[in-house]
Amino acid sequence: MTVRPGSPEPDAGADPGPGHACLHGRSEGGCAACDVRMISVCAALTGPELERLEAVSQRIALDPRQILFAQDDRADAVYNVTEGAVRLSRLLPDGRRHVMGFALVGDFLGLALPERFTVTAEALSPVSLCRFDRRAFTALVEDVPHLLRRLHERAGYELTLAQDHMMLLGRRTAEEKVAAFLLGLRSRYARIGLTSVTLELPMGRQDIADHLGLTIETVSRMLTRLDRERAILIVPGGVRLVDAARLEQLAAS
Repeated sequence: MTVRPGSPEPDAGADPGPGHACLHGRSEGGCAACDVRMISVCAALTGPELERLEAVSQRIALDPRQILFAQDDRADAVYNVTEGAVRLSRLLPDGRRHVMGFALVGDFLGLALPERFTVTAEALSPVSLCRFDRRAFTALVEDVPHLLRRLHERAGYELTLAQDHMMLLGRRTAEEKVAAFLLGLRSRYARIGLTSVTLELPMGRQDIADHLGLTIETVSRMLTRLDRERAILIVPGGVRLVDAARLEQLAAS
């Protein structure tokens, strides 16, 4: 099911309703008290600017496997992931699926210029997001130059991720691809303050395979090999990076 604009998250208390402050389920302090703000583009905003952002925000919650928006849907909103992980995939002309990437906490979705979404966004776990009407968000960006600068920085970071992924799909062995994927995910987690040696994998092995251009059997075999070589330890819900140096050696090949 695709989540349509104007469908706020059900809440046991009063329904905030469209256009009311986005509370993220964390506190009554709104955007100013949001833990995610400082790792997202919202960090550029203070005082009245945050209040203006709050006025056009709406909280949305997704269950696992629920679709936020589908490929070719009208791109009339932007979204900030405040909890969970989202798979971004594209259906190719021949019917195959390619996983373009994974949106994590702090990531913005829908900032690109096309009028229709070029990917399908689907929750991998319970997900919370802030939804902003695209026109209202664009108006705020036009009025707040430092927010525009922050968005440019974010766009540069996402371009780097895209370039790294292009290299990943190039002339690398399957083992090198899997090692590089794990290290890349570790770096993204560290960027949002998660530095545990145990790496959560909200995506399934088929998702990883479709992201790396491999088969699910190959991904499973490579993870088992790395586990057997004691570079990683496969644990419920993820992997533990036992020998990061070994993974870095593979990823640098």
